[in-house]
Amino acid sequence: MDSVQLRLLREDDLQSAERASAVTFLEANRRSRRVSEPEIEPRSASVSKQWIDRIRFFLAVDPGGCWVAADGDDVIGFAISQNRGRVWFLATYGVLPGHQGMGIGKRLMDAVLAHSAGRQGMFISSVHPGATRRYRLAGFSLYPLMWMVGTVDRSTLPVVAGIREGQVSDLEWMDRLDQDLRGAGHGPDHGYMLDTPRLVVSRAKGRPGYVYIDDQGRGVLLAAARPETAQNLLWEALASSRGDTAVNSITTANEWAVDVGLAARLDIGQEGYLAVRGMKAPAPYLASGHFL
Repeated sequence: MDSVQLRLLREDDLQSAERASAVTFLEANRRSRRVSEPEIEPRSASVSKQWIDRIRFFLAVDPGGCWVAADGDDVIGFAISQNRGRVWFLATYGVLPGHQGMGIGKRLMDAVLAHSAGRQGMFISSVHPGATRRYRLAGFSLYPLMWMVGTVDRSTLPVVAGIREGQVSDLEWMDRLDQDLRGAGHGPDHGYMLDTPRLVVSRAKGRPGYVYIDDQGRGVLLAAARPETAQNLLWEALASSRGDTAVNSITTANEWAVDVGLAARLDIGQEGYLAVRGMKAPAPYLASGHFL
């Protein structure tokens, strides 16, 4: 324990931090896997590269929120958080299995919470008892999350009007919508995401909204002024899916997403929490696991 140093993440830590993340979440996902679910596979090389690219982006934008626990040259724990206006979010957090239960996670969480400087906060939490206890003691409310999974019954897909492909000129009003829903815009995160997933937007009068759709056709961040707009955007994401898909991060404030998933013949489940502090769970809104 005495050899473990808590410090800010450096560029040359990225490879070691990614390895620690891959091992930590592989172990956690295997422990929580249901018998009916497929075996959990290690990260692919492309997913590892995406992780490193995303954390490099966070390091460039808000380095003061990026912390690691290191034993010599090896990263054994990590907590990556970011401040965006009045909102702080935790992008990823973990400690290698062999180093858990030693207080390292608490020290990392204390460091990133200090960086938040009392801002409103939001992140997606696992069901790990020690972690959830720590989050609640830090003043976060825990909203249980639902998810929906399966293959879309394509005969259920409606005709959706009033949407189009998004572009750079949309980012300004998208940030204003974010401000209304979650207290602050995504700012530079929109610019980063625009280069990765597909962006679809709605600009119908009084009913703006957007959804990012990943390369597997899953909506990974959705925000809208009205539930009807949110449903149209989610239907577009489902129409883009190929094979099994998922709709994640559904709070009870976003039952419109449950209605769409059930109509598309997806199955419903429950796992994890949306942890928020100083704010309500946003709606109509489906949070991103990485950019909240």
